[in-house]
Amino acid sequence: MGNPFRYAMCNEAFEAPHSGGRYKQADPKSFAEVCRVLRTAGYDGIEIAPFTLAADPLEIDAAKRREYRRIMAEEGVGFAGLHWLLVTPKTIHVTTPDTALRTASWEYVRNLVDLCADLGENGVMVFGSPKQRSSTGGLTSAEATRNFVDGMASIAPRAVERGVKLLMEALPKSQSDVVNTLADAAEVVKTIASPAVRTMFDCHNAEDETTPHDELIEQYFPLIRHVHVNEMDGRHPGTGDYDFVSIFRALDRLNYDGWVSLEAFDFEIGGERIATETIEYLRKQEALARQ
Repeated sequence: MGNPFRYAMCNEAFEAPHSGGRYKQADPKSFAEVCRVLRTAGYDGIEIAPFTLAADPLEIDAAKRREYRRIMAEEGVGFAGLHWLLVTPKTIHVTTPDTALRTASWEYVRNLVDLCADLGENGVMVFGSPKQRSSTGGLTSAEATRNFVDGMASIAPRAVERGVKLLMEALPKSQSDVVNTLADAAEVVKTIASPAVRTMFDCHNAEDETTPHDELIEQYFPLIRHVHVNEMDGRHPGTGDYDFVSIFRALDRLNYDGWVSLEAFDFEIGGERIATETIEYLRKQEALARQ
């Protein structure tokens, strides 16, 4: 039996409109409150969507980065990493045939590596961003994938230097035509062959997989550095019938020591309630998995 899982939650749930602006995290005081809510609920860490910190995340200066890092430390939550990397700015696209835009887009991602490293040690960058990586401009899926691989390879040395892991997230065909399964993601990792490039598992985004998810985790476990938990329809765990016990049993058997991070897509009931309901449910599922 391995150690208890480390739970994190993605912070964008606290940006939902019903919050009335209470949690606008570009305000460090609000960010501190989110950290406090998560720690009180029982989470060990926070995963950050860069757009919640600034309209252009690269405009977060060194002093503000140190402030966010200090807040996480003082509130007692670890920094899991970044996700939803390319929501802003709107002109980003990493596979486009427009060479100038593609080059600028990868330079933006390279700068996000520095943001990630500045916010905390051993952070991951989950590369989903379906709109900004899917084929465009007449490219085939294979051509767009080659552009993606070339771009990721170009910034991998910087990630190695800064101690950041770039995680190729598989997205189903309903979202993107570039890297749809863990097998596809593993091929990207193999092709780039950098210690900074790995993959992750997301329950919600595994809809195209034909192998049971616990077996899938076992098959690709050497490359998996992060886990997102959610229901297949995007709601938070416990609102559907996803079999978390089976994947938790696999993770426990394999001595997984990375983050188990909640990423919900339906924020209707509010971030605080999502946080509380999910951690209680996941702890019960973890206990069942370890019996």
